Amino acid sequence: MAHAISSLASSMLFNRDQLHCRNPFQRNSRSYRANSGLFSSSVPRQGLRVHGSISGGGYGAVSEVSEKQSQPSNYAWPEKNKRPKVCILGGGFGGLYTALRLESLEWPDGKKPQVVLVDQSERFVFKPLLYELLSGEVDEWEIAPYFSDLLSSTTVQFFKDRVQALHPSDHLGMDAAALSQSAGTVHLESGLLIEYDWLVLALGSDAKLDVVPGAMEYALPFSTLEDARRVNEKLTALERKYFGKDSPIRVAVVGCGYSGVELAATVSERLRDRGVVQAINVDKMILPNAPPSNRESALKVLLSRKVELLLGYFVRCMRRASELRSSPELENAQAAHDTTEHDHERFILELQPTERGIESQIVEADLVLWTVGSKPLLPEVTTSDRPIGLPLNGRGQAETDETLRVKGHLRTFAIGDSSAVKDKQGKLLPGTAQVAFQQADFAGWNLWAAINDRPLLPFRFQNLGEMMTLGRYDAAITPSFIEGLTLEGPVGHTARKIAYLLRLPTDEHRVKVGISWLAKSAVESTALLQDTFTKMLSGS
Repeated sequence: MAHAISSLASSMLFNRDQLHCRNPFQRNSRSYRANSGLFSSSVPRQGLRVHGSISGGGYGAVSEVSEKQSQPSNYAWPEKNKRPKVCILGGGFGGLYTALRLESLEWPDGKKPQVVLVDQSERFVFKPLLYELLSGEVDEWEIAPYFSDLLSSTTVQFFKDRVQALHPSDHLGMDAAALSQSAGTVHLESGLLIEYDWLVLALGSDAKLDVVPGAMEYALPFSTLEDARRVNEKLTALERKYFGKDSPIRVAVVGCGYSGVELAATVSERLRDRGVVQAINVDKMILPNAPPSNRESALKVLLSRKVELLLGYFVRCMRRASELRSSPELENAQAAHDTTEHDHERFILELQPTERGIESQIVEADLVLWTVGSKPLLPEVTTSDRPIGLPLNGRGQAETDETLRVKGHLRTFAIGDSSAVKDKQGKLLPGTAQVAFQQADFAGWNLWAAINDRPLLPFRFQNLGEMMTLGRYDAAITPSFIEGLTLEGPVGHTARKIAYLLRLPTDEHRVKVGISWLAKSAVESTALLQDTFTKMLSGS
């Protein structure tokens, strides 16, 4: 069995809805979400920003540079005109793994590129394991290591910064002289200008909260480390507030895709009898795009933990519970819930049914977790003489050819949520970590091929299966290469963690995390044995 689990884990990748490539340009403040774009204000902010040495110092190092720069300064590549210059925007699964792929390839003498990686955060986040922060299974350093640590033994330069503008010169129709000099320039918020020969767009996506009135102000997304911290802090505060009281903690999860189901399962397990979790979904079933076996496993767990499923409803609006009395729309509603001392801190969700003949519902919650909708983030592309826009689809993703190169731009690649890549049936690939990871491998290889005048490979996505966590010792895994097989419960949980351990960015980090998880497992096993032994003695 252990061998089978190990073999399965080595072949599995990542689960679906939750795993959008990280957004390197997302601010921590909620106010920024209302205007989620890549571009910073022209007013400089105070403080220090960590980014790669602009003097061309040691590879893999970082230094602190003041953000107060009156004039833009050019980044000094260590070997400006000797080796190709690659700039990667975004340090999620797509961006970081592309950089590591470039580092691992064998290069002819003088052809190995100089690589710069830009991300607004100082940490890489392994998003499939964010749920384990809420359950206490993992520590932050295990799933969110610093870029400086991951890249310390590489030649990749890391910049903690935000993109302000992009000035490409690799669009079709450019003259040969320009092509031989540079493919464009990235302008960072700190004032730094990075001239590049090759560009990789791996900017990720942001939670889409502005489609429902009140969601921006009152709902919490769950897609970044900051989001996970905020949700954990809120849950901890509610647990303290309701300790010893009869009133339960009420949590509403909007969306029943993989992310919503995993959140509902994790939160319901954490709160147990102290809370009520309600999961809301516009479809009449949970996990509509998942394999039936995964759906059945999830449904069984959610029902066993008394999660209330409100299927076939969409959220019409959100408001504070304190507004309940003054709302004529809610006067005769289920209303709803007699006013309590907690009303001023609770929220009201108005649910509209998707089918006629079904009554609307009112949901009251202390915490609202939002898992539906995302919006890709791409910078506006300008040149010195006239705007040259990237070809975008309706969702704001760059149109690419089958080699992941942006159409009309010879030296620009787009991957992850930044790209509009289709499968064999012509459907857009989902913005998942599994897709981004595979695209990073192809992007790295195709950069190698382009730099060495070799033919580029067409990207072909291979769905290796889907995994999801359902609690501290529960998960469901359905591999695509073994028809009819689903691992669930403790076996699925173990296989999932092994699979993710094998997919962590570097060998060094994998070893550290593996030792940490083994130590935790040993401590938990010892505590379980002691507890069992104590019960046996007390029983006798």
